[in-house]
Amino acid sequence: MTRVVLAPDGFKGSISAADAADALAEGWADVDPGAELLLRPMADGGEGTVAAFAAAVPGARTMRVTVEGPAGAPVETTWLLLPPTADAPEGTGVIDLASTSGIELLDAPRPWDADTTGFGQAIAAALAHGVSRLILGIGSSASTDGGTGFLGALGARLLDGGGAPIPRGARGLASVTLVDRSELVAPPPTLVLTDVTNPLTGPQGAAAVFGPQKGLIAADAIAEVDRGLDRLAALLDLDPRTPGAGAAGGTGGALLAWGATLAPGAQEVARLVGLAEAVAGADVVITGEGSFDGQSGAGKAPAYVAALAAEAGVRVALAAGRIAGDADVSSFAASTSLVEIAGSTAAALGHPARHLRTAGSTLARMLLG
Repeated sequence: MTRVVLAPDGFKGSISAADAADALAEGWADVDPGAELLLRPMADGGEGTVAAFAAAVPGARTMRVTVEGPAGAPVETTWLLLPPTADAPEGTGVIDLASTSGIELLDAPRPWDADTTGFGQAIAAALAHGVSRLILGIGSSASTDGGTGFLGALGARLLDGGGAPIPRGARGLASVTLVDRSELVAPPPTLVLTDVTNPLTGPQGAAAVFGPQKGLIAADAIAEVDRGLDRLAALLDLDPRTPGAGAAGGTGGALLAWGATLAPGAQEVARLVGLAEAVAGADVVITGEGSFDGQSGAGKAPAYVAALAAEAGVRVALAAGRIAGDADVSSFAASTSLVEIAGSTAAALGHPARHLRTAGSTLARMLLG
């Protein structure tokens, strides 16, 4: 009997990690009906992080909250309350930036005005509830505001040279001259799950690498925001070269300045769902994500799953929405994409579960010979 572990990340804006794992499992079972299928849906700090914890922790409670989304409009969302433990007697709050200030909440990019206020408001709601600890996922950000919105929602005042509040979003970085933290809420122990290790500024920083994904295209605009992030780092007494400070448009740096600790998101979620134990006894592991590209090897869930499988000497396969030309798939025994199966991006996005089931069958035939 073949033992198969299904550990995909979510396919952003298309299908959740849990539903992707279900579809892949169904496809494998069509070819190998006697297989033992272990579903371990993954996340790396981005979209689906709260759902991964909700599925893995018995007694977790979904808490509803309304926040200002990245464009300022109200967003109905949730955070997760984990049950009390010895080191968190009042429970742990799990919040992801994707559902409060994420890029999927925008109809169109807002490179200068989108911000992280809603993320801070959700954190404030968890703190008001009295949680003893926070776990924060910060993938899928819509903005490059350096976390100024998050800081403002928790009590910091960010002012220009005249003592007036700076504009929201990346636009405000050009004028910030003072960060008054006298009323900033103190954090409980806070673990931040991130999928990137980029510094705050420079050629590998938040503006240069991730700004274009959020609509920050022109070279002079990227340079302007990069200078603003550098100015903010100085005001926060933060070394802009710190790994991970550039995550979520610089929100990683603001969280470090607040007193949080950054950690690899995929590694923490894997620990929670018992992925290593499942992989250790497996014959095959299947992972995946919406777009597997040149950045996927830097902290993303599929790369972590592949490394874990390699350590255990288990073959690993990839099912992605698309596999970009710059992607390195050499660590996978087999790979396929929904675009390849469906014939086009539009078709792949239209019926992801159906095509993932086909992907599961395809990979089973490839690996079982």
